[in-house]
Amino acid sequence: MKIAVLGTGTVGRTVAAKLSDLGHDVVVGTRDPQATRARSEPDAMGNPPFPVWHTEHPAVRLASFAEAADQADLVINATGGTGSLDALTQAGAANLTGKILLDISNPLDFSRGFPPSLFVKDTDSLAEQIQRAFPDARVVKSLNTMTAALMVDPARVAGGDHSTFVSGNDEDAKREVVALLGSLGHTDVIDLGDLSTARGAEMLMPVWLRLMGALGTPFFNFKIVR
Repeated sequence: MKIAVLGTGTVGRTVAAKLSDLGHDVVVGTRDPQATRARSEPDAMGNPPFPVWHTEHPAVRLASFAEAADQADLVINATGGTGSLDALTQAGAANLTGKILLDISNPLDFSRGFPPSLFVKDTDSLAEQIQRAFPDARVVKSLNTMTAALMVDPARVAGGDHSTFVSGNDEDAKREVVALLGSLGHTDVIDLGDLSTARGAEMLMPVWLRLMGALGTPFFNFKIVR
């Protein structure tokens, strides 16, 4: 499958590398490919600059948001939540039309420091905002309730015995995303319903962040026990 991963941060790199390892044709989208290739300093999280990562994953191509989305069968939004709508606008509505848009971002607002607040919640979600902005895309929300390493390697915690959620209005799109999640090793995928249920998944983030503080690690996830 041709997959565009929008975003060059930790989440984007982690997801792109794994999908490439699984045999997908992966392109990472960025606002300015030339500037991204020229980076020489660690990012805000202390990660090596993108060119260092890219030398370790030469099969993954780098392109502008628009070029990446145009070539893709599936688009993954791995940008920071505050920049997601802008990034997707740069990707272009025409390049998203009819395509599955897997949104794994979170509406985190760090303007007042840490822990961040949510800039949308309760009666709306970032996923729904994306769907309204791009009505011809098939938006599915998933993977936003765990750290990037668990997105691609769920067995790292409890042998993978934990829960992953999906929300979306298009049943076929959700089925394709569930199949992709299965290829990543996710075995307990819970369909929450239409895209409005993404509000609940996004509002888990304040709990997740405080659990990370209490546990001293991001390597945990939620398990829904029936």
